[in-house]
Amino acid sequence: MFNIPEKNLQILKKLDTPKKIQDFLDTLPRNFEEDGDTCFSPMMVLKKKTCHCIEGAVLAALALRINGQPPLILDLKATKDDLDHVVALYKKYGKWGAISKTNHAVLRFREPIYNSVRELALSYFHEYFDDRGRKNLRSYSVPFNLKKFDKLGWMTTHEDIDYIAENLDQAKHYSIMSKKQIANLRRADKVEIETGKIIEWGKGQRKII
Repeated sequence: MFNIPEKNLQILKKLDTPKKIQDFLDTLPRNFEEDGDTCFSPMMVLKKKTCHCIEGAVLAALALRINGQPPLILDLKATKDDLDHVVALYKKYGKWGAISKTNHAVLRFREPIYNSVRELALSYFHEYFDDRGRKNLRSYSVPFNLKKFDKLGWMTTHEDIDYIAENLDQAKHYSIMSKKQIANLRRADKVEIETGKIIEWGKGQRKII
């Protein structure tokens, strides 16, 4: 199927529900990119057994595709002082959910309870803050179908897939708030900030939680 090596194909076939995909991603240490920026393909994630958010989202999208769903990802765009986050989208019972690779206590898996992609994106808003408590989520992309990159071999290559990240960044995004709303945001409180500092993996692939 899709010319994926049999060993990897069998792994992906077993990830036949969003829950199983999320559970699998949670076993993979966080890619801290200690040797420089990466955008690992799904095959490289399976080989190296490590990933960060977009690498995990693309692997999740491939697992969804292998098991009958479209390979969709979603970009959550932050201010210039923060990092964007990328999740894989899935639909069940007519509702949207998300699969997420993150090293923090927030911005994680979403159950399929959202009526629209906008509703789902907004569910991340109050969790998307920095160490100063600033709420930084500003826009979200259209559902981004990775099928458009089939001719470039994103499913089977061992090369980096930077072109997916670049195209996702340039895709149409929808603003979440007006300037007046942004000006009136309350910062996250101390309890929220401390909770946000909890991490799952330490450098050196050390499991913390």
